[in-house]
Amino acid sequence: MNRRSFLTSVTASGLALAVSGGRSLAASKQPAFTLAYAPHFNMFGHSAPGGLVDELQFAYDHGFRAWEDNRMPTRSLADQKAVAARMEKLGMRMGVVSAKTGINELNFASRDKEARELVLRQIKQTVETAKRVNAGFVTLVSGQVDPRWPREIQFSNCIELLRRAVEIVEPHNITLVMEPLNRFTNHPGSFLQTVTEGYLICKAVNHPNCKILYDLYHQQIAGGNLIPLFDLCRDQIGYLQVGDNPGRKEPGTGEINYAKVFQHVHDSGFAGIVGMEHGNAGKGAAGELAVIEAYRKVDPKGR
Repeated sequence: MNRRSFLTSVTASGLALAVSGGRSLAASKQPAFTLAYAPHFNMFGHSAPGGLVDELQFAYDHGFRAWEDNRMPTRSLADQKAVAARMEKLGMRMGVVSAKTGINELNFASRDKEARELVLRQIKQTVETAKRVNAGFVTLVSGQVDPRWPREIQFSNCIELLRRAVEIVEPHNITLVMEPLNRFTNHPGSFLQTVTEGYLICKAVNHPNCKILYDLYHQQIAGGNLIPLFDLCRDQIGYLQVGDNPGRKEPGTGEINYAKVFQHVHDSGFAGIVGMEHGNAGKGAAGELAVIEAYRKVDPKGR
C-alpha cells in the first residue's frame, strides 16, 4: 500500500469509529460544554448502539456532563443501577425524572380527592427512583384545566397540593419542578401554560424544593420574550429545558436565537441543568453528530 492510500484508509477508519461509537481518539478529546446540557436516551442510539451505558459514555466523550430521562421510573432496577453507577464514575449529573402525574388528567387544578391522592402516590414512587439514580429533580405537569372552578380557585387548588407534595421530597433533597406546557401546539387544555403562571404558583408555595421547569420551547409558543422572562422569574427557576420552534428539534433548526439565550443564561450565573427535551432533525448517526455540532455552535464562550 502506498503512503497516500494508507493515509486515506486511516482517515476513513477514524471517521467510521467516530460515527459508529464515538470511541476514536478525537472523540475522547472533546471538551466539556460550558452549560450542563442534558441529552436523553435514544438521542445518540445510532452512534452508541451498545445500550444505555454505552450512550452515556458516548455523550460524556463528546462533552456532555448531565443527563435526563423521563422514562427512568419504568426502567428495570438493573438498568437504573447500571446508569447510576456509570454516571457516578464519569461525574455526570442526573437531571429530571418524571412523576408522570398526568398531562391529560384533572388533578392539580381540581379538588377531586382521589385524583390528588394519586398524584401524591406517584410522587412517592418516583422519589424512590430518583434516589436510586441520584436525580435531584422530579418533573410535574399540572394536568388539565378544570372548567368547574374559576381560574383563581384552580391556582389555589394547585398551590395546596404542591405544599403537600414538597413534604414528600424535602427529606430527600429532591426538588419538584413544575412545567408549564403550551396549549397551542402540543397540549391543548393544559392548566399551567406560561412561565409567569409557574412563577405565581412557586412563589405562593414558597419552598426551596418547589421550582419552575422553564421550557423555552413551550414559552416561545406561549408568547416568547424568553430572556426578560428568565430574568423576571429567575429566583423561582430550578431547571431549564430547550428545543427550537417550530419542530422541537436542536438549536439552529427554528426561530430561537439560542446563542443569545444561552450566553445570557450563563452570564446570569445559572449553573443548573439544561435538558435537551427535543428530537433530532437529522436521521441516523449523521443526525446525532449534527445535534452535537449544533450545541457547539451556541454554547457560551465564557463570561
